[in-house]
Amino acid sequence: AMEDVCAKFVSQKISKTRWRPLPADALQPPDLFATGSWDNEDNRISIWSVGDLGNVGLSGEYQGEPQLLCDIRHNGDVMDMQFLDQERIVVASSTGTVTVFRHHQNNQTLSANQRWEKAHYHVDQDTSCGGAACTGVICNNPEIVTVGEDGRINLFRADQKDAVRTIDNADSSTLHAVTFLRTTEILTVNSIGQLKIWDLRQQRNEPSQIFSLTGDRVPLHCVDRHPNQQHIVATGGQDGMLSIWDIRQGTMPVSLLNAHEAEMWEVHFHPSNPDHLFTCSEDGSLWHWDTSTDISEKPSFLHQGGRSTTYFSHNTINQSVVSAWLSNDPTKDRMEITNLIPNQTLSVNSLDILGPCLVYGTDAEAIYVNRQIFA
Repeated sequence: AMEDVCAKFVSQKISKTRWRPLPADALQPPDLFATGSWDNEDNRISIWSVGDLGNVGLSGEYQGEPQLLCDIRHNGDVMDMQFLDQERIVVASSTGTVTVFRHHQNNQTLSANQRWEKAHYHVDQDTSCGGAACTGVICNNPEIVTVGEDGRINLFRADQKDAVRTIDNADSSTLHAVTFLRTTEILTVNSIGQLKIWDLRQQRNEPSQIFSLTGDRVPLHCVDRHPNQQHIVATGGQDGMLSIWDIRQGTMPVSLLNAHEAEMWEVHFHPSNPDHLFTCSEDGSLWHWDTSTDISEKPSFLHQGGRSTTYFSHNTINQSVVSAWLSNDPTKDRMEITNLIPNQTLSVNSLDILGPCLVYGTDAEAIYVNRQIFA
């Protein structure tokens, strides 16, 4: 519910929010997150703690707003940001540079640990290079893959100065996002509605598979892979639609779901509970998509309160499609969709979900933490 959400107003538009990953054996919920800003004269990378854990309300709910632990200036807009490990964060800049920042927990400072200047660039007529925005980054420590407006794909290795591999003309259009399918394969989405799979073991600079939205070739802005079933991929587009793809079959999405009224900026499967998916949009909304139960079994009190809830029958989507996302199992014939921000205003640019905790950031210069997303 909204009362579980803690807001922190900051004097910058927030472009990215990311939980620090938990150690494999961790039992406690995440306690630190990073943010990046955009469209400010002085953009920053900041590390926050979720707040005063000692301060618990009468019914055990968490109190206290996020606390800034440290921050550092960032050159250009923060276009994407991913934790490489517990201490290092890889940041993609609108200048084309990719920077690895290190969070020093002993004295709560941030420092630039490594930098690839103009990893993405446009070559113009007089052969001087102008930076092109690095739009997306994904990490599988020690490997870092970046994509950009220049249609280039870079494979870097942490602590290695030169790129391990660069595919210069991977795409003639803008690449918007990238994810790992498996350790040797990546998937990119571009501004003409295409998904492309790249096998990093192969030396040829061609995708091994291409999928595309039919018809309008709407730009795709974001992508996420199902954490347990590598063949299931979700993408979000300029038109706010959510597409679910099964990369084992066909070249088109298996489901197209009407979602937001404007650009979908991010899509995330819940990492340990992937029947739940979260999307956020320029239209100021953040949706929780739940395929985990047949909603007819849910008690009706769940549908009260300030949330707008929509139901889709899977039959209207596609019967031919396993997993709750591709299922024609009659017990899974519904999907429950909840907008977690009832009074939407400006763009929700980024979200991250880990355990029971959600963090998101907006153009209204605010970050929000909900530590009981399934309550």
